[in-house]
Amino acid sequence: MKFAIVSKGDNRSDTIKATMKQYLTEFDLEYDEDEPELVISVGGDGTFLEAYHRYLHRLEETAFIGVHTGHLGFYTDYTPDELEKLIIEIAKTPFQTVEYPLLEVIIRSKTGEKEDRLLCLNEVMIKTADGSSVVLDVEIKGEHFETFRGDGICISTPSGSTAYNKALGGAIIHPSFEAIQLTEMASINNRVFRTIGSPLILPKHHTCMLRPMRDSSFLISIDHYTNTFSNVKSIQCRVANEKVRFARFRQFPFWNRVRDSFVSDGESRF
Repeated sequence: MKFAIVSKGDNRSDTIKATMKQYLTEFDLEYDEDEPELVISVGGDGTFLEAYHRYLHRLEETAFIGVHTGHLGFYTDYTPDELEKLIIEIAKTPFQTVEYPLLEVIIRSKTGEKEDRLLCLNEVMIKTADGSSVVLDVEIKGEHFETFRGDGICISTPSGSTAYNKALGGAIIHPSFEAIQLTEMASINNRVFRTIGSPLILPKHHTCMLRPMRDSSFLISIDHYTNTFSNVKSIQCRVANEKVRFARFRQFPFWNRVRDSFVSDGESRF
């Protein structure tokens, strides 16, 4: 089996990377950063997102697994003290995979340039570049739903619902649901302007179209990567056809992750 390792870059993570690379190659696994079948993330959720985007072009051929070296990691299954066990499992045990849905974002320009198609593991966040209010017409399944005015909009995947979406008051969604969630950032609601004011959960066959009502430059963040877009005609969001694959050598239910990450009063597994 071919594998690659993406490290956070600190001393602890780099040491773990070197150790895993040494022992796994001694077990006759092949280290291949170009065409890995398994990508091991060593760090936190940010490192995992980096690994995902680095191998985005290989979603059908590559599975991911994480080793955590920080304070909190939602995508990471293993801690450094479990390293020996993980190495043996990777070397000796065929892994199972679970698939999580992704968010497809298509950004179209008024100038007719080639559209940008992006795949999010966590979320897309839309704000204006100058800090002014975001004004967007929101369409669902081709019909006008509302005109949003506020600081911005976050659209998340089920696995990303525990990230920024949760901080905005959005719901936590089990990743077995093929859905996306639209959550408002400080919407303006008064006698003149009105939004639904609640998170919206859209199933796979529903497309959300956001159409800017002002000529603004937008800061659009795809997971932890942020770019500025001008002359935006529309931002289309829906459940992607592609999925991300996670390698599993043991069961760790989603709700156990949520409990241990946010509400457990005992000693954390991290």
